[in-house]
Amino acid sequence: MKIKSFLARPYAAYVRSKVTRESVPETALGHQTDILQDLIKKGQTTVFGKDHHLAEVVDYNAFKSAVPLRDYEALKPYIDRIQEGKDNILWPGKPLYLAKTSGTTSGAKYIPITKDSIPNHIDSARNALLCYAANSGNAQFVDGKMIFLSGSPELERIGGIPTGRLSGIVNHFIPAYLRTNQLPSYATNCIEDWEEKLGRIVDETIGQDMRLISGIPPWMQMYFDWLQERSGGKKIKELFPNLQVLVHGGVAFEPYKKKLFESLGGPIDTVETFPASEGFFAWQDTLDQEGLLLNTNSGIFFEFVPAGEVFSENPTRLSLHEVKTGENYALIVNSNAGLWGYNTGDTVRFVSTHPYRLLVTGRIKHFISAFGEHVIAEEVESALQTAVEKHGGHVVEFTVAPHIAPADGSLPHHEWFIAFERFPENLSAFAQTVDDALRQKNIYYDDLIRGGILQTLQIRALPPDAFIKYMRSQGKLGGQNKVPRLSNDRKIADALG
Repeated sequence: MKIKSFLARPYAAYVRSKVTRESVPETALGHQTDILQDLIKKGQTTVFGKDHHLAEVVDYNAFKSAVPLRDYEALKPYIDRIQEGKDNILWPGKPLYLAKTSGTTSGAKYIPITKDSIPNHIDSARNALLCYAANSGNAQFVDGKMIFLSGSPELERIGGIPTGRLSGIVNHFIPAYLRTNQLPSYATNCIEDWEEKLGRIVDETIGQDMRLISGIPPWMQMYFDWLQERSGGKKIKELFPNLQVLVHGGVAFEPYKKKLFESLGGPIDTVETFPASEGFFAWQDTLDQEGLLLNTNSGIFFEFVPAGEVFSENPTRLSLHEVKTGENYALIVNSNAGLWGYNTGDTVRFVSTHPYRLLVTGRIKHFISAFGEHVIAEEVESALQTAVEKHGGHVVEFTVAPHIAPADGSLPHHEWFIAFERFPENLSAFAQTVDDALRQKNIYYDDLIRGGILQTLQIRALPPDAFIKYMRSQGKLGGQNKVPRLSNDRKIADALG
């Protein structure tokens, strides 16, 4: 055992013990109460705090009355003032950074990261890895090379504030003792063109002792494909015999799992995380329990809105102690980054409240409800997985859109655009299984089929590289960019042809 892993093991055990103590419900709820009070106290001196009379807020009910829910567009007037170089707008002082991320309904979003909030991003990522090391009893990944498929660490300045992708910002905080383990090189990480960058990453990593690979699943798979092409089809574990763990997040892992493991040459440990520019919300803290542990003691006060009420005029707002398992909630955050009543756009479902563990079920704006069915990402991913397990085939990527007025005069339906690397044995039977599974998941969709309002779904089979070409055409190839699973319009469908 080398010195790094030798030293990491007792520290990992300490961190896991601390995380376990803090995840006890009574402790977690106490931390949430303390965080809210701290946010109110520090926020009341800011422009936002004065606009919303935070000095008069004494408890959570008063907070809900004072601070409305808002998305990025509603928060943008405050962000604009930060970008003009003004201070004390959303949080005391100026942010350390602005994290640039793609907007769903508009252009780029700029999320503040403050001196108080940066530990949330750094410490949470560290804790996720250390919990894995403690639970698995294996910390040897710190002795070899580790790769983080991320954005460029080069930052521009807006209003005097360093600005760039969150993954690039975080890159500056990798501790010195791990710098020699990190790949790719700084120069390669700064390449903006994804395919050029990926080629250089393959050059730099193919002969190395890779132990840990981190990234979102579709781009991890693309990296594996390029490695195999370069090596004459060798399995990834042949190239990297000491590879120990994949760290993933951003999209559901299950649709990619079978193909990733096939490329690897067999199963491997995985650690799921739930990071965003707005905060590092949760991570997988065990090897065998379902769900991700909510990060309740890291400067974020969480709220939850029943998913069906998100667009209501006065939606129900719940604090952590009010949530129930099995319900879909929109995730709302208030944080020491200066986010207040901020709708992250993510939906979650708790699988446990002792401790608080959840699943990420999709995006609020990524759904289909053209006919009142409100089909969500978790449902289509599960239905597709059922069909793959029954009929075989390898799915590279997919998206679903409504087809309201088919040219042949047939009934409306959901149209699935699926890029297959290998087709199922029977595509027609595959489609029927997907439809049956979706009907079991979503009673509204089932009612529309039964009532003759919709016909069963149809699959448009696409070549393996269809979504890569689409993302390239949109200037969103690589990094943390993701293909929306669901759309309530046909913008993506029409672009795919």
